[in-house]
Amino acid sequence: MTQSSMKRILVFPLWLFSASLSFPVPAGLEPLEQINTEKYLGKWYEIARLDFYFERGLINTTAEYSLNKNGTIKVVNRGFSPSKNKWKEARGRARFRTDSENGALKVSFFGPFYSEYNIISIDNDYKYALVVGQNRDYMWILSREKSIPENVEEKYLQIAESAGIKTEELIWVEQSGP
Repeated sequence: MTQSSMKRILVFPLWLFSASLSFPVPAGLEPLEQINTEKYLGKWYEIARLDFYFERGLINTTAEYSLNKNGTIKVVNRGFSPSKNKWKEARGRARFRTDSENGALKVSFFGPFYSEYNIISIDNDYKYALVVGQNRDYMWILSREKSIPENVEEKYLQIAESAGIKTEELIWVEQSGP
């Protein structure tokens, strides 16, 4: 076994373990104190994101949330890979980090391992949302429609920039599908 493959074997379990830990949200990216879960459920189109491995190269990406019988939230993320000419889908579950329905959730796509999911801004009609992960490397702008008004985009970019997120690295997602 090469030294490089040994490092990968050792690092992967550490990454999985760290993904299950709870990290403080960076200043300026605090989750909303109260959300209406029923209004948040449903389909969201991804307008922009910071790139990460699962969604790399995907277009027409969506996230769909529904309530499970046990009170957790079912998560289905989908996107189309033009290079492979096929859809990619990930199913998971989310739960609130506290007893109240605030914008601080934990999402799992891999068994007992959870990552942070923080809703930091949402409009009154639950049409547009700004979501960040456990740090400044994960951010999504979501919409109930395939586009977002310029004033909402500017507001969310301003929030993200003031919190230290590198918005110039955002990928603006093509939403050309049905």
